[in-house]
Amino acid sequence: MPQLSAWQMNSNAGLRSRISDRLPATSGKGLECAPFCPSAISPSPMPFELSVDLTTLAILAVVAFIAGFIDAIAGGGGLLTTPALMTAGLPPHLVLGTNKLSSTFGSATASFTFYRRKLFDPKQWIHAIVGTAVGAAIGAVVAHYLPAEWLNQMLPVIVFGCGLYLLFGGTPKAPLDSNAPIRKTWQAPQGFGLGFYDGVAGPGTGAFWTVSTLLLYPVDLVKASGVARSMNFVSNAVALSVFMFSGQVDYVIGLCMGLAVMLGAYFGAGTAIKGGAKFIRPVFITVVLGLTVRLAWQHWFGGA
Repeated sequence: MPQLSAWQMNSNAGLRSRISDRLPATSGKGLECAPFCPSAISPSPMPFELSVDLTTLAILAVVAFIAGFIDAIAGGGGLLTTPALMTAGLPPHLVLGTNKLSSTFGSATASFTFYRRKLFDPKQWIHAIVGTAVGAAIGAVVAHYLPAEWLNQMLPVIVFGCGLYLLFGGTPKAPLDSNAPIRKTWQAPQGFGLGFYDGVAGPGTGAFWTVSTLLLYPVDLVKASGVARSMNFVSNAVALSVFMFSGQVDYVIGLCMGLAVMLGAYFGAGTAIKGGAKFIRPVFITVVLGLTVRLAWQHWFGGA
């Protein structure tokens, strides 16, 4: 059984303790081994084995729909889905991969919706797409060796800074020419950096994409959201491939939640496009503040 990265084990330590009573008893020797070794947890479910009851699966689907709606507008859907999966009793070594499977469905749907409304043109963002894919792949590997303590402490401050920027920095106006060229100078570094971060950690990636895109390019908040959702899809897909290769995905739950996330993302992206910056801005700020509180509670005060 493959082990989680240092980041993943550290950032989810509080959550793991909440379900430790659901793990099978082992000998004293087994308890001293790595957190996710075979002697310390129950075996992973078969690819298409239902590991929860139908009522729990239905509740997870409802949570996933709401998360998909929110995530398509401002990101942060993982604030809902990850705790829900842990509460449902899914082993920690499957939570992150299963959540990544469902979120990939959502980011793909949101990205396609923005693309279909001509609010995201992949041809203008090729360098960012490639940089994001490469960064996410490298980040997923480096995450196994990178000490996460310093990043845990800084993350709430960084995410909160994104919220402050949009709260006090105003909402950028769209350029007079809606087809204004997008400079490629910063795309590869931006994509690599944020893709790497998403591979190593993940929380707040959508917020970082939105704010950095507003700062670097002549786009409004709606188009910046389209870029953020699309790049999230790229990094999610790369990370998901790693989780699938490592056998860290519950496919039945992930696919069921993925369908619900897709539906929520479809309505969320449509609502964001229709409502424009006036709608996205307060939702974005609210989600960022919620993410800040969650991260601060988890990493500063040792909460679950």
